[in-house]
Order: sequence, then structure tokens, then C-alpha cells
Amino acid sequence: MSHDYPNIAKELLESLGGRDNIEQAAHCVTRLRLALKNPALVNVAALNGVDLVKGSFFTGGLYQVVIGPGDVEKVYAELRQQTGLAASTIADVKQKSAEKINAMQRLVRVFSDVFMPILPALIIAGLLMGINNLLGAKGMFIEGQTLLDAYPNLDGLWSLINLMANTSFVFLPALVGWSAAKRFGGSEILGIVLGLMLVHPDLLNAWNYGKAVAGLDGQSLPYFDIFGWFKIEKVGYQGQILPILLAAYVMSVIEKWLRARVPNAIQLLVVPITTIVVTGVLALAIIGPVTRHLGILITEGVVTLFDLAPMLGGAIFGLLYAPLVITGMHHMFLAVDLQLISTQGGTFIWPMIVMSNLAQGSAALAVFYMTRNARDKSMASTSAISAYFGITEPAMFGVNLRFKFPFYAALVGSALGSIFLSLNKVQASAIGVGGLPGFISIVPQSISMFVIGMVIAIVVPFVLTCALSMKIVRPGYRVA
Repeated sequence: MSHDYPNIAKELLESLGGRDNIEQAAHCVTRLRLALKNPALVNVAALNGVDLVKGSFFTGGLYQVVIGPGDVEKVYAELRQQTGLAASTIADVKQKSAEKINAMQRLVRVFSDVFMPILPALIIAGLLMGINNLLGAKGMFIEGQTLLDAYPNLDGLWSLINLMANTSFVFLPALVGWSAAKRFGGSEILGIVLGLMLVHPDLLNAWNYGKAVAGLDGQSLPYFDIFGWFKIEKVGYQGQILPILLAAYVMSVIEKWLRARVPNAIQLLVVPITTIVVTGVLALAIIGPVTRHLGILITEGVVTLFDLAPMLGGAIFGLLYAPLVITGMHHMFLAVDLQLISTQGGTFIWPMIVMSNLAQGSAALAVFYMTRNARDKSMASTSAISAYFGITEPAMFGVNLRFKFPFYAALVGSALGSIFLSLNKVQASAIGVGGLPGFISIVPQSISMFVIGMVIAIVVPFVLTCALSMKIVRPGYRVA
């Protein structure tokens, strides 16, 4: 179906308060991100009535217009052509609106800016790791055997996929180092070097750290002995987030300080080597050990909560995750997921995120089934499909929040599905697609329980939304 993108962009401009009200504009997968001079000038009713617009909201100092995958790029291109705005990244627009948000929102924004660029690499790695888990799962397809046992010729393919899957996680600090250095204004290549330094093969593998501390298998902690009076643990930080995140921030501060003071003629000689040496020592001697223990405390606290009160933990997460998506604070959970995978071998957070996404999709699907309004039906169907594959914004903002009761039904379904997963200790070995294909990334022995959770998260919101739509009289709905 073709759309009149020039006219859509024109109507958007008018409803947003005109060209002069837009300072900067960017877009993500589904949304326009706008820095406005005066958000009060926006005509919300007119904006939400524009073709393709599935909803709009103001959060974190930015006005966001939900359009959907694919279309958002074309609308953005047309918007730029009509306004003459320069191309901007999301980081540029966020920086423009930084003075309008509080400290907590700034912290969340940092996590979002750092992790969103590397998310595709993590999802691909998670899917490949999930496929490998299925190949190596005993009894999954053949009684008492793995596929590798039954078909030895698959071993080479398994090893190749395993190599591809592990790369993103083994060198995760390098990915984070690149993205964080870019976010903090430092040199991206130095961020990569710093990240690779923290996983150098000369360092003790982070996954053997516990054994070395406990003295198991004859292992002990190795050290860099500096002049006989100062020792630095010779330990790597594979799969960990906090050490490289803070180290990249420190590196960027040091580099920018040096660039402002070192003469241009010798900057290339002085700045990189000084930055890496100083930051490297700080990272291995102070930042790494401190943040590693902080990360352990965070994960132990989360694990303890879900161990002591799995029903309460699942209910709280299931109810709050979708509202957190509205604020953008959900990006913080990616760091928790990666920390859990690094220290516990799996995460129970990500499977519950899938429950929330599926629940939002099913609520939108119920709206598609119940409504008689052609525009709502079209929007609900496409939004439901999008949510079933992990992109929930069109369903949430374009359908569920607009009618309210589908959103509440989705929260109930998400909470019930999350409670079921939490009680059965379902874990994912990696981060994958947060929707129907999500079972691929689940630990094989938990797949059956995960599928039951998926059924709960799909059926409950659909039934609740249909039931509520027959009790609440709304134009365009079938009323019993």
C-alpha cells in the first residue's frame, strides 16, 4: 500500500507547531525523535489523526511520534526536505534536549545510547547460540541423544556456529568500548583498544575468576607485580559491562582534557599513548575490580529477590516493563541481562520481556478482531504482527494506550506469564528476538515451560480485551 509521504510530512509539520518549532529531528526503527522549542504548541489531536501516525508522546525532553518500521525513514526524509533540517542522529537530538531532563533520565539515556547500536550484534549472537543449544540438547529431538550424537557430521557445523555465536560475547567489552567512547565524545578506536585490552588472552579468563579466588583446580589469582610494591590482578572482564562502561567514560574525559591542552603538532604522538596507558592502569587496578564486585552485588540482589519471592518478582516485572518502555527506562535491563549471563550463565529477565511484548501484541490483535473501524483494524493488525516479533511501540502507542483497556489487559497477561516463568526458573542463554522466535534463545530444558508462558501471555490479553470491549461501550466496537 502506497502512502502520500509529502502530504503526511506536511500535516506533521502543521500539527507540530510549524517549521520554526522544530530544532532537530532524527528517527529510530519506529519513531521520529524531535527536539521542539515549545512542546505546548503541538496539536495532539491533529497529530494523532495524521495517516501512519500510531501515537505520540513527550518524554525525556523529546517529542516522539510513532510511525512504524520502514515508513518512518520515508516520512523523516520528506520532513527534512520540507524543512531544510540537517541530518541528525538520535544522540544529537538527545544532546539538544539534555537540559530538559533530570539526572535519572540522563543515566537511562546513557544506557540507551551505548547499547542500542550494538543490539543487532547481540541479537544475532543470541539466535546463533540458541540454535547451537538446540543441536546440543540431549533428548530434545531424539530420545536419550543429542543431534550431534545421532549425526556426528553436524559437529563441524556446530563448531562453526558456536564460533560465530560466541564472538559478540567474548569481545563484548570491545563493542561496548566503541559505542561508549562514541557516546562520551572520545576516540572510538581507543574505545575498541581499551575493550580488547580487558579481554586480552594474557589475562585470566573472567569465567575462571571464581575458581582462582577459591583455589579450585590448583588455580590462583595471577598478578602484575609493579616494582615489587604494587600488584594488579591479571584478570580479564569477558562478557562484563560495567568495567568497560566506566573505563570508557574515564578514557574519554582524559582524552578530551589532553586534546584541549596538547599542541596540535604532537597530539597524535602524545594523546593516544597517554590516554591508553593511564586509562589501562586505572581500568585494571581500580575500575575493573570495583565494578566487577558491584556487578556481582547487583546480580546477586536481583537473583535473591526472584529466589525468595518468584511470584512477586514476576508480577512486578510483568506489570512494570511496558510502562517503563514508555519512559525509555527499559534499556537499563539490557545491562542486567548481560551481567546475569556473564555471572550466572543465563538470564531470567529477558524471557519475561518476551512475555510483555507478546501480551501487547495480543491485545492489539484483539482490537483488530473486535473493531469495525477500518483504520483501527488496519493499524491493529500491523501493530500486532510487529509486537509478535519484538517491536511493541506501534501496538502500545497506536492501539493499546489509545483505548486504554487493551493496555491494562496486556499488563495482566504479561504479569501472569512472567509469574509462570519465574516460578519455573526459565532462563535464556543469550538475548534473542523478543517475540515469537524467542524460544530459540531459551535454555533447552526450559523451552516447554517457556512455550506455556507464551501461551498465557498471548491468550489472556486477547480474551480480556475482547471481554472488556463488550462491556465498555466504544464507537466502532462490537457490543454484546
